Amino acid sequence: MSAALALPDNRLNEPLDALLAHTDASWRPIIEAWRRSSQGEALTHFVEARRNAGATIYPREPLRALVLTPLHSVQVIILGQDPYHGPGQAEGLAFSVPPGVKPPPSLRNIFKELHRDLDLPLPKHGHLAAWSRQGVLLLNAVLTVEDGQPASHAGRGWEPLTDALLLAAAADARPKVFMLWGSYAQAKAPALQSTGHDHHLLLQCNHPSPLSATRGAAPFIGCSHFSKARDFAARHGGA
Repeated sequence: MSAALALPDNRLNEPLDALLAHTDASWRPIIEAWRRSSQGEALTHFVEARRNAGATIYPREPLRALVLTPLHSVQVIILGQDPYHGPGQAEGLAFSVPPGVKPPPSLRNIFKELHRDLDLPLPKHGHLAAWSRQGVLLLNAVLTVEDGQPASHAGRGWEPLTDALLLAAAADARPKVFMLWGSYAQAKAPALQSTGHDHHLLLQCNHPSPLSATRGAAPFIGCSHFSKARDFAARHGGA
């Protein structure tokens, strides 16, 4: 691969503990409470130990979604499972990849559904930071992963933090759309509903992965989640 086409260096190269403060202030009380918990301490120690052992960990900015999308600006939440585990892909935003990186299959299916549902042109890149700045929280349940090892940091302590972030968004009175794609994301629905804020819209269907996007009783292709979110926002005064 030529230098001009080199993949971006998206490796985590700073201590995780130092990065936890680099988020919008609206999320910081939740992060600090988790950081002081046994799960938070265990996770930060685990990630640092793996980094010191020479493991290649992605992404460089695990909490980037919380930097680009403050709590007060959240209108839509798209929940992913864990970051892409290939070089140059993960950038701290669920499903997004940096400019110049080929969109992975799930993201290509997201774009196909956007085109089918809203007649939008297929994007020429898979970088979704513009969505984040417009109020779409692109949150993975697990925020780090090791090279070539999907779900390698699952169950290590990220989930209590991301669950708390989801609940904070659900507890906020401003109406929001939660897009829960696949069984993993849909397992969060009961907790979101337990907040008592029934003015949010929870949309559920299969994951956009090629393995499930066109199958089952609730296929992703054809779900019309994007037009439903648009119409919901229009009814509630959103963008």
